[in-house]
Amino acid sequence: MDRLIFEEEHEMFRDSVRSFMQNEIGPHSDRWHEQGIVDREAFLAAGEMGLLLMWADEKYGGAGVPDFRYEQILIEENAHFGDPGFFMTLHSRLVGPYIGNFGTEEQKARWLPKCISGEHILAVAITEPGAGSDVAGIRTRAEDKGDHFLLNGSKTFISNGINADLVVVVARTDPNSSHGLSLFVVERGMEGFERGKNLKKMGLKSQDTAELFFNNVRVPKENLLGETNRGFYQLMHALAEERLLGACGYIASAEAAFNLTLDYVQERKAFGQAIADFQNTRFKLADMRTEIDVGYAFIDRCVEVHNRGALSAEDAAKAKLWTSELEARVTDEGVQLHGGNGYMDEYRISRLYTNARISRIYAGSSEIMREIIARSLGLDPRKKVSRSTADAA
Repeated sequence: MDRLIFEEEHEMFRDSVRSFMQNEIGPHSDRWHEQGIVDREAFLAAGEMGLLLMWADEKYGGAGVPDFRYEQILIEENAHFGDPGFFMTLHSRLVGPYIGNFGTEEQKARWLPKCISGEHILAVAITEPGAGSDVAGIRTRAEDKGDHFLLNGSKTFISNGINADLVVVVARTDPNSSHGLSLFVVERGMEGFERGKNLKKMGLKSQDTAELFFNNVRVPKENLLGETNRGFYQLMHALAEERLLGACGYIASAEAAFNLTLDYVQERKAFGQAIADFQNTRFKLADMRTEIDVGYAFIDRCVEVHNRGALSAEDAAKAKLWTSELEARVTDEGVQLHGGNGYMDEYRISRLYTNARISRIYAGSSEIMREIIARSLGLDPRKKVSRSTADAA
């Protein structure tokens, strides 16, 4: 199916990105998988190609191109030909915009150029041992000490946690308000900032995911992003795009799994014929291709709306919910149609399957996505008035 969202310049960009992924990223995937971390040189190579923070102004070294379709292409080509643990999109479109949107001119001039070149790698630290989707439960705190903030606490499951040079840390600055949060940029080498081990995970083996610890870290006032106690609203500002970014990756991963499976069943034989010749196989492939194409139609529409700055929270939730659940179904079916080989780590379908399991959890679980969608339908128990209360009134 033709995807009419893309124009000629987008397809030219896709060709160059595909070549980059095939030559600079994909060949290292097995080694990164074994070592548990992507080489820093991958970010430098992407920076040299002008693929990082493409939205940033040219005066900082960026391309000045805010069009989300370019990031969408990067995500898709990385899913097909790169490495799923190469979180350049987290660096560019999730963390970088916190600096771009809320940083002062001095902060942007200080940090953005090296983020664009790939010399500095970005991470965002929100999740804690006792606070995930519920940011109101964040306990990491930053106390105002006059010329600096004193930061104490810990974070976990932080993507790019080992490689990161700049970490946007969410900390509580008003202990009397559930929303009294602020954003701080913690830099590599700050005294009291320590990293735990590179966490071992079910999937995404090449993605460095770490615990971070902050023990009386003196954060200069110059490293506060935006206003004090506005962090909750700054985080909410990025949620729709974060979920759309995820959705673009999940459906591309599903398509990668489909393509692998389609090739495999045409080559593999059982009972004297190709597995693809069995009606069960043909019907399953027909269903998967249909669901993927329908998913792309919705995602591409969401991208168009997002480019106009109008993507709603509920549509972003629908995009993440549908594509993450689709990715799970397609990768699972892919393993099944690969038979015993599908269970072997040396087969890419096995890795796509284990990688997919996190998609329904991070950036808001499927349950939370359903809750957001249900509330948009007026099904919000928090606003429901009981009959007895109404009668009494």
